[in-house]
Amino acid sequence: MRRTNGFTLIELMIVIAILGILLAIAIPAYNDYTIRAKVSEGLMIATTAKSAVTETRQSSNAWPGTNVAAGIDGSISSTYVESLIVGGAGLITVTLRNIDGAVDGGTVVLSPTIVQNTVRWSCTGGSVAARYRPGSCR
Repeated sequence: MRRTNGFTLIELMIVIAILGILLAIAIPAYNDYTIRAKVSEGLMIATTAKSAVTETRQSSNAWPGTNVAAGIDGSISSTYVESLIVGGAGLITVTLRNIDGAVDGGTVVLSPTIVQNTVRWSCTGGSVAARYRPGSCR
């Protein structure tokens, strides 16, 4: 009787095909995840501006229309954030850079609303696709 050791060529090809299918699914998902993590930096930087806009609204009963009116001196930027601008009605626009071609130059817009004397923020505006936004912004 002949004794065989190891795997046959067919078994190895099946394993390679399965790995190829798994990688074809995993790599794009990982790329989206890394882009989403970098976009979330913009939202973290916007936290300071959100506080400034909220404080201005509560103290003057009006939304600030500029960074200076909100009490933000100069421009705010980082590795992945090109600019953060406070606009009319307290809107905060975060412009992104150095992330990926799909989101570079794109924006995330945070908009405030008053609910029971409390400022609530939503980030449903902007040009960044929903798949690249963090879960709280979809």
